[in-house]
Amino acid sequence: MKNDPISMTFIGKDGKPRSGVQQAILKGIGVQRPLVLAYIKRLRKKHPEADTAELAAIVERDYLRIATGSGAAVGGTAAVPAIGTGVALGLSVAATLGFLEASALYAQSLAELHGIAIENPDHSRVLVMGILMGEEGSSMIAGLTSQAAGRGGGPVKGWAKAFGANKPTSFYASIQRAMQTKFLHKIIGTQAASVLGRLVPFGVGAVIGGAGNRYLAKRVIENAADAFAGIPTVVPSALPLDDPRILEAEIVEE
Repeated sequence: MKNDPISMTFIGKDGKPRSGVQQAILKGIGVQRPLVLAYIKRLRKKHPEADTAELAAIVERDYLRIATGSGAAVGGTAAVPAIGTGVALGLSVAATLGFLEASALYAQSLAELHGIAIENPDHSRVLVMGILMGEEGSSMIAGLTSQAAGRGGGPVKGWAKAFGANKPTSFYASIQRAMQTKFLHKIIGTQAASVLGRLVPFGVGAVIGGAGNRYLAKRVIENAADAFAGIPTVVPSALPLDDPRILEAEIVEE
């Protein structure tokens, strides 16, 4: 890792992710299920005739809009004379966390639309890490899942279905331990490059920031397509959209 301000924002002198950054990232990808259900409930109210595939397309559209918008907004600050690089760097870190939160909401919303309910935030983090890491993440999860079932490892399409099975907490803990370090280094390296794009001055940063986040979001969407092979035609009836926690989540969002 280079000894530059951007890299040092994320990585300490020991070469490991700074603890504050690490905690913020892990918190960002652990979106609580009531918030996910509140989002789906709002979509179903706005689009009552939409089937599952159409809702998934809306979720994807919202995700791209949010991810691209945050990148462009922060990129634009580098062209404002009153806002220095230090402030823009801080805003870029915030945008990174915003991108991760949006990615987590996207991944968990797709899981719910596929009938995969994940109550435990630690378990949902593993799902989100796997999707954000792409082939490497899917290979790790599919490999550990296959080993537990007595089969060979390797990347498998539709690996997210394993999260719908009744597995012990120890199973998720072992996967999380195996993935977390690699995930943090991978996502920090990727986002450090994206942050650099947002800091390019003279207005070009806004273009690079938005385009960079759109590229990353597109990759997340491709990874999610592999994780969730196919989609049900009917919205899962098991979605507890009358759960009182959803109302609380809606109030918090407003």
